[in-house]
Amino acid sequence: MKLVNFLFVLLSIPALCQTLDYNSKKGLAVEGYDVVSYFNNEPKKGLKKFAIHVDNITYLFSSKENLISFRDNPEKYMPQYGGYCAYAVALKGKKVSIDPKTYKIIHDKLYLFYKGWGANTLDLWNEENEEIVLNKGDKNWHIIQFKK
Repeated sequence: MKLVNFLFVLLSIPALCQTLDYNSKKGLAVEGYDVVSYFNNEPKKGLKKFAIHVDNITYLFSSKENLISFRDNPEKYMPQYGGYCAYAVALKGKKVSIDPKTYKIIHDKLYLFYKGWGANTLDLWNEENEEIVLNKGDKNWHIIQFKK
């Protein structure tokens, strides 16, 4: 029994040493947008004076109140799938950048999407069965989250 526990710990060490890959530009989460503001259905750019660092990434906030809300419960506000496009993670198994103004709150979690010339992945997402796509996304993210 002790050998089994030792092997489990030994095999778990590489996973513990990996760091989650976040979608960030210049070290900023969600291109500098205030993740708490999404939950008020009003995405706002954050300010450098209201910054907090989590897992080597900087989150900016539009107010001191939002910074405190995040600090007290970061799991509630952090974007899913490391801030990458939820549609691309779920249906393509790939990490794709986002448009910070294209988002959806699902089950009290923030999901971000790509919107660019010729494609709005939020529209594509909304054409799918959301629960099935969420399950695919969760499975794919589990596989790709540590890959750069």
